[in-house]
Amino acid sequence: MAVNTADSRLEARWRDILSVHARTMCEIDRALHPHGLGASDFEVLDLLVAETHDEGEQCRVQNLAGRVHLSQSALSRLIGRLEKDGLVERSVCAEDRRGVYVTLTGRGRALHAEVLPLQRAALARMLGPAEEA
Repeated sequence: MAVNTADSRLEARWRDILSVHARTMCEIDRALHPHGLGASDFEVLDLLVAETHDEGEQCRVQNLAGRVHLSQSALSRLIGRLEKDGLVERSVCAEDRRGVYVTLTGRGRALHAEVLPLQRAALARMLGPAEEA
């Protein structure tokens, strides 16, 4: 009987985590939509800003793949959309033709800086202390 109770609590906790994640992603999507971005788009831009400190610095897509919660194909499509919007540029790795680099453009860096406060405010609303919500 104790195992079932422990399992039930674990399952309830897991469902709570999923619910908070889904609500938070929706809140970020709503905040960033007027700027043409979604939560996953922002996450990739945010990681690129963190990984590349200088203008024109490159990041391997493989480095991003391990840090975003998207499949390889979904990440590739997302990067393609960001590239189409002029926010990133892709290039093939000269040493390993299978590898792909992503470079944040000036436009991408500027948009990230513009929407960063909106994303952080959404996080604070959804994940901050109850008295701040």
